[in-house]
Amino acid sequence: MTSQIHEFKIDWSSRSKLRGPGDRSIGELLAQLQKRLAPKSQGISISYVDDRAMRKLNREHRGINQSTDILSFPAKPEKGAWQHLGDLVISLPMAEKMAKKLGVSRRREIETLVIHGFLHLCGYDHEKDAGEMLEFQQLLEREFLSEEPLAMSLKRGRKPGSKVKKLKDGTRVVVTGRAATALVRKQKIKKSKPVKKTVKPKKAKMKPLRGPGRPRKVVAEKSPKAAAKRATPRRRTSRPRSGVIS
Repeated sequence: MTSQIHEFKIDWSSRSKLRGPGDRSIGELLAQLQKRLAPKSQGISISYVDDRAMRKLNREHRGINQSTDILSFPAKPEKGAWQHLGDLVISLPMAEKMAKKLGVSRRREIETLVIHGFLHLCGYDHEKDAGEMLEFQQLLEREFLSEEPLAMSLKRGRKPGSKVKKLKDGTRVVVTGRAATALVRKQKIKKSKPVKKTVKPKKAKMKPLRGPGRPRKVVAEKSPKAAAKRATPRRRTSRPRSGVIS
């Protein structure tokens, strides 16, 4: 299904048994977000999925083999092309669980997720900042929804300023406090270090081995006496001449 509000196109799709809010429920919220955060954008797509599909996407794109509530896929259209902002994928079963946990309706939970995902599409990242994104999200919830913001740290098990650390075995853990500060410092040091080019040592040329065959002749050193004998020429003995003149 496609809708268009204030020249902002919204593509809706659903692959879940549950039903998610559509254009009548959160269409105006998306138009307000576009006007405030991305006035040059012309469209967005929102897909509702189940936990199985969300887990697959989360594993393929983030390396985390578990479901999550929302994933954001920013688009980077070229100049002159249709300015598609990006895609938001929302897990309705996860949103239903968190809505019950927080004591709110499913639509109210998805409103918070849409604001959260929209900020990601605009370049915000709460995993890299010091809590600025979540603070801005709370401001937008109060302004556009006229309600108190939902607790993101309660839903995601994440606190503002927390970081994701990748272990040697490939798994990821969330660290906070001093561990998060040390991780950021380590990443900055790693980026600032110049990359050293490793020069491979030249291999020494090996002399070809002598193949099988006759051994070399060893010339024995000559004694000085033998050398002296060869050096003095022999005198020729002339025969005695006769007295007859022929």
